[in-house]
Amino acid sequence: MARRILIDPVTRIEGHAKITIHLDDTGNVSDARFHVVEFRGFEKFCEGRPMWEMPSITPRICGICPVSHLLASAKACDAILAVRIPAAAEQLRRLMNLAQIVQSHALSFFHLSAPDFLLGWDTPPATRNLFGLLQTHPDLARSGIRLRQFGQEIIGWLGGRKIHPAWAVPGGVREPLPEEGRRHILQNLPEALDTTRQAITLFRDALRTHEREMQVFGKFPSLFLGLANDSGAWEHYDGFLRVVDAGGNVIADRIRVDRYRDVIAEAVQPDSYLKSPYYRPMGFPQGIYRVGPLARLNLCKTMGTPLATQELERFRDYGPGTVTSSFLYHYARLIEILACLEHIQTMIPHPDLLSHHLRADAGINKLEGVGASEAPRGTLFHHYHVDQNGLIQKVNLIIATGQNNLAMNRTVAQIARHYIQGNTIPEPMINRVEAGIRAYDPCLSCSTHADGSLALQIALVAPDGTVLDQIHR
Repeated sequence: MARRILIDPVTRIEGHAKITIHLDDTGNVSDARFHVVEFRGFEKFCEGRPMWEMPSITPRICGICPVSHLLASAKACDAILAVRIPAAAEQLRRLMNLAQIVQSHALSFFHLSAPDFLLGWDTPPATRNLFGLLQTHPDLARSGIRLRQFGQEIIGWLGGRKIHPAWAVPGGVREPLPEEGRRHILQNLPEALDTTRQAITLFRDALRTHEREMQVFGKFPSLFLGLANDSGAWEHYDGFLRVVDAGGNVIADRIRVDRYRDVIAEAVQPDSYLKSPYYRPMGFPQGIYRVGPLARLNLCKTMGTPLATQELERFRDYGPGTVTSSFLYHYARLIEILACLEHIQTMIPHPDLLSHHLRADAGINKLEGVGASEAPRGTLFHHYHVDQNGLIQKVNLIIATGQNNLAMNRTVAQIARHYIQGNTIPEPMINRVEAGIRAYDPCLSCSTHADGSLALQIALVAPDGTVLDQIHR
């Protein structure tokens, strides 16, 4: 009789989800599904609101990456106003986005994922977490906390608060960086750089004993999508869309973000509130693509800074054409942190950061606008339709986590086929399945607007719904 192994909810991710692993009659894995089970519906309840409010409303989607929604929303509103924002405003937005990537990636690496490969997959779950890391690697854990704090403090200096800053507005930003903030950033940059370089060395060392994980934690050919620019350097805020295949060949390029529907379509599946975007020319589900740190590093020729570019060359040793192992999302995040810190170091002396020419004034000039930027987890799209008075008529949000949905499902199935045999799985195997999802650092509040507790329940369920066995963590 066929069976299902249910992991509900997945732990150490932001939000609430479950994994169902389907077994065939012989006890082998036949399929696996990643389900997001809660829904709030930001797109719908934004309807009727003034366009001007959107950069203040949409960051409330998530407390982890509110800056990403703030910037994408403001850019969509810029498009409706049909304005080019002042140069100083763009530099300030870029600075905040760099800080957002630093703080979010630090949270993912040090707090959520490092316990797996530093404490060991077989470590009991009660200690395989940040608190366990504080016991065994106290200096690393504290440094990780301070690195995240550094990114949050930059956001606070710019936006007046570290979470949900109402700072970017249609046409620009509200305030420049205060001189005191600039001094604070320069003072703390050396520590942040040192922590990041130590973490990169530590992870490279860990990879020597994680060859199996690199092979089975989501290693498969796929497309990669993200923002690109003419110089070939790593991009995080602006530019056009580029798609490359697993061989590194560019299959779509210079796609304007307001033409994203030429390359992206969205599928809805009945067992999850998480939509499944795919590469439109190839159809569903063949058009599977990945976004985020792994995709951005596969898209660019250089990181635009010396230290991160040097590390990018080492990173590329892990794959011909492109790096296809999702386990190496962790490595890509650390390289992006390093690039962000180097870019911040270059930007901080620029006088534009203190300028007060920060906003272009205009009225409603277009009835439709698309804003896109690179959130920590991947390319984020805000697409708004308004009436002549600027009232929102329709909203479409395409979130990075959703764009990785097909890849996460394939990752879970690959891990499960490698590790699971029979009708039960021990705790260490469960953690490996979860870790495949954690590699993508999914933010489910963004993608489906969900919240929930993170206790773990695993159940074996027969096709008729009978629970045959269950485990509670």
